[in-house]
Amino acid sequence: MVHSAGIQDRDGAKPVLTALVTRFPGLRLIWADGGYAGKLVTWVATVLQRTLVIVKRPRHTRGFQIVQWRWIVERTFGWLNRSRRLSKDFEALPETTETWIRIAMIHLMVRRLAVRA
Repeated sequence: MVHSAGIQDRDGAKPVLTALVTRFPGLRLIWADGGYAGKLVTWVATVLQRTLVIVKRPRHTRGFQIVQWRWIVERTFGWLNRSRRLSKDFEALPETTETWIRIAMIHLMVRRLAVRA
């Protein structure tokens, strides 16, 4: 789900998480970045009856260090940025960006499946 830049991540997370648990009712544990800490954790527990765990970077670490679970999201963003259409924000509507993200991920999956076939 893509939102306009004027929506704070924590506010935009509520409709995303609501749609996520509706689509995947068996989902019980959700990992999130430190930017989602605070009232959202309580909201997920009370409204969605799920567990939202904030994955934080270990204290007193210097330089680049892989943080467990966060690399999955960062890797996916890296894959999406390989798509020329998504490397810059050209779209006027969030729905168009969502569509291009789906196209880029379909392209990635088809290429990976073709290698195995």
